[in-house]
Amino acid sequence: MPPSPALPLRVLSGIQPSGQLHIGNYFGSIRPNLSYQGKAEQSFFFVADLHAMTTVQDGNALRRAREDIILDYLACGFDPATSVLYFQSQVPEHTELMWILSTLTPMGLLERAVSYKEKVEKGIAASAGLFTYPVLMAADILLYQANLVPVGRDQKQHLEITRDLAIKFNNAFGDTFTVPEPLIREDVAVVPGVDGQKMSKSYGNTIPLFGDEKAAKKAIMGIVTDSKGMNDAKDPETCIIYQIHKLFLDAAGQKALADEYRNGLPYGEGKKKLLQAYSDFFGPMRAKREAFAAKPDLVRQITEEGAAKAKRVAEETMRKVRKAVGLL
Repeated sequence: MPPSPALPLRVLSGIQPSGQLHIGNYFGSIRPNLSYQGKAEQSFFFVADLHAMTTVQDGNALRRAREDIILDYLACGFDPATSVLYFQSQVPEHTELMWILSTLTPMGLLERAVSYKEKVEKGIAASAGLFTYPVLMAADILLYQANLVPVGRDQKQHLEITRDLAIKFNNAFGDTFTVPEPLIREDVAVVPGVDGQKMSKSYGNTIPLFGDEKAAKKAIMGIVTDSKGMNDAKDPETCIIYQIHKLFLDAAGQKALADEYRNGLPYGEGKKKLLQAYSDFFGPMRAKREAFAAKPDLVRQITEEGAAKAKRVAEETMRKVRKAVGLL
């Protein structure tokens, strides 16, 4: 549901630097959020480096991953003239608000979080940070009074927790936070990985957004398929290759490709078509990324100016919060 027209539109999105970004990040989060540039009163894009510490315990790896994501955002079309780009850790109000919200958060609310259980089942250490991830995410959003948050379907529950905490705080201490709405595009709500599960860095089943082109080719050509014969009819709804390829196409292109699969398009040919679509789509962005990588001072300036803008908004919110709870 979109926010009320009476409210100034503020859009927010964050991505963890816990590994190389993949096309699921782009279609599920980056592109939907970028589409609001120039339309929203403010658009916030942040690198969730504090969240990443739940899985990345190597300082050098985290530094490299942080820098890579900034370059990825810039390559994908982030415009510093109309939006705000920053590192989560540059704004300490995130962790202050997280603590205040955690004093209101029922344990049962966090125990029902599906994402925590899934990550632990996949072998990620069951730390307190991972368990309280939704509270920090709530702080990330509420700190900027965002009313629209583009997310994949897997993050819907976390947005519901954010809404619950905002309402609980407002009821306890007075009207302080905007209650955000999730924006879930059903056509990209869950981007499948090369194994058919949700595409995720945690599962190792991704197609990289940029990175090494040979790695992208290997991932695409290694997409899991069923045992149908080369020229047998295939069901587009269950074909992983098609489900990924359609993200690059308009409605007419999706229909045409679906018909090809129904008429017996071999999986090998389908993978080659997907590889070409991937190269055509991300090729220009790859060149743009290389241009920004050659200008580290400019990139640093963009994030420092973004952090200063974000901090002004965060400080305004925290003044209200501290006053409401009795800390000011």
